[in-house]
Amino acid sequence: MKVKLDDIIEAIEMQDESSECLLDKETGKIEWVSDMAQTFEEQEEIYDRLDEHGFYRLPTQRDLNEYDTMEDFVYTRTGREKDMLSVAIEGRGAFRRFKDTVNRLGIDDEWYNYRDEANKRKAIEWCEENNLEYE
Repeated sequence: MKVKLDDIIEAIEMQDESSECLLDKETGKIEWVSDMAQTFEEQEEIYDRLDEHGFYRLPTQRDLNEYDTMEDFVYTRTGREKDMLSVAIEGRGAFRRFKDTVNRLGIDDEWYNYRDEANKRKAIEWCEENNLEYE
């Protein structure tokens, strides 16, 4: 089975604490299961179908670890940018301060491209760990 990397990345990014995405081993379809958007019966129907076919549990937002990605991005910068971003990622509210600082510095496109590439690398690693072909 060959999976689309963009679909894997999109599914990982759309998950939250009350949902998960699973890849059906037979069909290659990604199933989204959410405590907030689906009834228990709807969720059970999906899980039953997946149990029949087998499935892969996709990485979660936590697995992407955006904080590490932000920290890695800081180390690609130099001078004042690096100093400002280093301060921004310290302590509570780091995500908001980081994004505000990136916007203030006018490097938001660079940040989002960097983050997207990091997420793509992590999705590729997941596919390879599960012996899945991807395109």
